Amino acid sequence: MSLVNAERIGKTHGTTVVLDGVSLGIADGDRVGVVGRNGGGKSTLLRALARVEPVDTGRVTHVSDLEVGLLGQRDDLDPTATVLHTVVGSAAEHEWAGDARVRDVLSGLLTGVAPERVVGQLSGGERRRVALAALLVRNPQLLLLDEPTNHLDVEGIDWLATWLRQRRGALVVVTHDRWFLDSVCEQTWEVAQGAVHRYEGGYAAYVLARAERERQLAASDDRRRNLLRKELAWLRRGPPARTSKPQFRIDAANALIADEPPPRDTVELQRVAATRLGKDVYDVEHVTVRWGERVLLDDVTWRLGPGDRVGLLGPNGAGKSTMLRVLVGEQAPTSGRVKVGATVAPAYLSQEVTELDPTQRVLESVESVATRISLGKGRELTASQLVERLGFPAARQWTPVGDLSGGERRRLQLLRLLVSGANVLLLDEPTNDLDVETLAEMEDVLDGWAGTIVVVSHDRWFLERTCDTLWALPGDGRLQHLPGGVDDYLAARRRATEEAVPPAARRTGDSRAARKELERIERRLERITGEEGALHEQMAAVATDHEQILALDAQLRALAHERDQLEEQWLAVAEEA
Repeated sequence: MSLVNAERIGKTHGTTVVLDGVSLGIADGDRVGVVGRNGGGKSTLLRALARVEPVDTGRVTHVSDLEVGLLGQRDDLDPTATVLHTVVGSAAEHEWAGDARVRDVLSGLLTGVAPERVVGQLSGGERRRVALAALLVRNPQLLLLDEPTNHLDVEGIDWLATWLRQRRGALVVVTHDRWFLDSVCEQTWEVAQGAVHRYEGGYAAYVLARAERERQLAASDDRRRNLLRKELAWLRRGPPARTSKPQFRIDAANALIADEPPPRDTVELQRVAATRLGKDVYDVEHVTVRWGERVLLDDVTWRLGPGDRVGLLGPNGAGKSTMLRVLVGEQAPTSGRVKVGATVAPAYLSQEVTELDPTQRVLESVESVATRISLGKGRELTASQLVERLGFPAARQWTPVGDLSGGERRRLQLLRLLVSGANVLLLDEPTNDLDVETLAEMEDVLDGWAGTIVVVSHDRWFLERTCDTLWALPGDGRLQHLPGGVDDYLAARRRATEEAVPPAARRTGDSRAARKELERIERRLERITGEEGALHEQMAAVATDHEQILALDAQLRALAHERDQLEEQWLAVAEEA
């Protein structure tokens, strides 16, 4: 059944045509991922489909009684409401706590966020998770999500992907997280130059289809085609789960990448890195870092050598950024030491945008550091070429830095690091605010960068694409190697969660008996609600009889006391059911 139809819709922002005669539809059960350049119209398309932003031409129609839920870039949460009331509304505790779906959302998205906290006191990331949780609990027939993985760690993104795959209803999601797109979506829409191009399958299938289209059209832009071929080659060499999920046309894929080498020559990069760095880069020896009473790093020993490409992952607040600051010397360890190689010249991308002169133009800001960058094997880019590849077209290169958005300023900061001549890159969430095309360009640049790289990121695709080894800081102060990659990490986190449940709270005894007891309690709670209503009606009828009012009020207080006891019993029995 078709839920939404867009007929030749057009939308203009100022002088920019964002949507130009776009026609498309959403059927019940569709799961669509939306990709495209930042500012290309993805969010506008989502708002137009929700009918919260009017289109200039054409029309958007909804099936009768369609319930739509939109997660936009900004929320409209009541700042005075508690987290729990925002998510479950005025439902009684036994009602929402008895709903397995609600409990799953709360544990999946809001672990660490106290339910009694007031929304106005939350951080931006916490508010966004609360808004997403409220939307999932509501579970509308059509779900429109704009960057839902922002502020989620790897574990949270994995939970959300699983939840959305199992959900009934339609979904349209804008995201730059390519693993998420590939895991959840069965169609991909590319928004480009006012049009929407539709492809079957998730992100991997979309890459294949684009590469095939470019080949058939004999496009003149060789670099663009080569980048698609390179990404496709990596996809086909990757883990079986990634390449088997989309409905690949295997013969076409193999023909496109028959002569494509691996994305990077690891042996050659390590050889060049060794000549730039020598034998030693960082030796972390028995390092402990405390933050107040918390132990972020506990007696950690770790060695980073020339040419190592390492990814760090873990839950928010586990100490990943702290580790980078310790390596670069911005934070001294509480105990232990960090031995730094004599030739190490690090460049550190933090989560804060700093050290940018707002009066300089974009290109001037990069050229003030260096005018060229070497990508190895004789490949070299000018500053202008690199700036254009990472999302600043020629006209945008002369924009004052002070006029850039937060995402653009962060991208500029990364560009300055790449041309700085550093031989060690320490990157803290480098994929934030980058669209999928810019991410692919950045990965291509990093493929030819000879040096040691340490990446902190929740972007699973980027970690697997750019790093050779992965390590985890699970939050208990330890540093763990992950030979099986992100899957190892998620399995370890699931085990830790299960082991954290006290034995008394685990399912024991006869669950059938527990379920019967729950049903008995719920029936009594329903009767109490009816009895309270009847008492209120009687009180209204005898409002002038003081003695009867007192007697009825005593009965009401007795029912309220019984309700409280029953709800406590319900919560205890629910753990066994």
